[in-house]
Amino acid sequence: MLNWKIYSHFEAKLTQDFDHIFKIYQETINSPEVGFFHLPTNQILLKESLEVYECFKHKKHFIHVGIGGSALGPEMFIKALGSEKETQFTFLNNIDPDEFHRQLSTVNIKDALIFIVSKSGTTAETVAAMSILANELAKVGIYENQYSDYFVFCTDPVKGDLRKISAQWNVKTLTIPANIGGRFSVLTPVGFLPMLFAGINPQKVLKGATEIQAYLSDKTQGKDFYQLAFWLRDLHDQGIRQTVLMPYSSRLKEFSAWYVQLWAESLGKNGKGMTPIPAYGATDQHSQMQLFMEGPNDKTLFLFEIEKFFHDYELKNDISGQSFKLLSPFKLSTLMKAEFEGTLAALIENKRHVVHFKLPKLNEESLGQLVLFTECLTALVGKILDIDPFNQPGVEAGKKYAYEWLKSQS
Repeated sequence: MLNWKIYSHFEAKLTQDFDHIFKIYQETINSPEVGFFHLPTNQILLKESLEVYECFKHKKHFIHVGIGGSALGPEMFIKALGSEKETQFTFLNNIDPDEFHRQLSTVNIKDALIFIVSKSGTTAETVAAMSILANELAKVGIYENQYSDYFVFCTDPVKGDLRKISAQWNVKTLTIPANIGGRFSVLTPVGFLPMLFAGINPQKVLKGATEIQAYLSDKTQGKDFYQLAFWLRDLHDQGIRQTVLMPYSSRLKEFSAWYVQLWAESLGKNGKGMTPIPAYGATDQHSQMQLFMEGPNDKTLFLFEIEKFFHDYELKNDISGQSFKLLSPFKLSTLMKAEFEGTLAALIENKRHVVHFKLPKLNEESLGQLVLFTECLTALVGKILDIDPFNQPGVEAGKKYAYEWLKSQS
């Protein structure tokens, strides 16, 4: 089970209105407008994803088209737990023309399933990518009357352009529930279908998320979770408004990217927020750590440790040199542990604000726990900062002006 410990010279404390905040949080996660907390028990969404997977599991290439929450969560799961032995993955999650060309040059589009993910069905980047892929299919003689063999849509249950097009093309369509925002959507078909193609068991992911769901629903048992959120709020009020997420695992590198969107888009409003900074160990010990260790003390560091790796290597060697002899008795995992412990000790000595998260091992259950925990922490911190963690008006403003500029060019 995921656990954590706070290290800080700034005392972590619960506010006197804990009962009031607990009630507000429970009302939030049980609101009909906020559905992410109850996704682990929604078997209908998984059943629909399994049915679509059975229709297309022969496909050798999976092209995932989306941006932001429509892509970051699925890519995080694939990079953390997936296998590409049977299926090759391509994530079209940006609109850089040169990168598009590079990615499409590796794809045999006749063998591909194209998964278009957009809740609104109007996301400009996704519309652009879908248009390009339709043109690429035409180059190999595949047209609209055959699109049902190549496209699957994932979108709003009743409205939007993709719903209309799916009827025209007879394309199978999966649902993003109306009360789920994009950055909270990975435990829906947005994540389930790519997981299935990557050999990841979504049922185990949901099992892990359910364990966190039960833990946080218990007022007494979940008190450490509330203490963490209040501590982050108090740090925010003291001007400590940057949050570094640094897993000591290359497989969790994309988890940092997923977290950045979740934290920034949810909490950066009304002049408030905590700027998320992605990092990963041990690589960033030789990069950003100098700043984290001795720069301005305005950051909270979330360090994630994986206690047991699935693979390991002996460092035993006969190479001359003192550094080689020093490492010779150990394994690679032991060196990772030493670097983690050394960094943690040095940060504590320098009076930095650190949360040490510990996962027994990285698998479907533990990543399911981590995802729902992070979403719940984001929602609670938003509530106690008195901001709405579920909207994104700043993003919408940028979209509006982008479309206005396009219209001015036509």
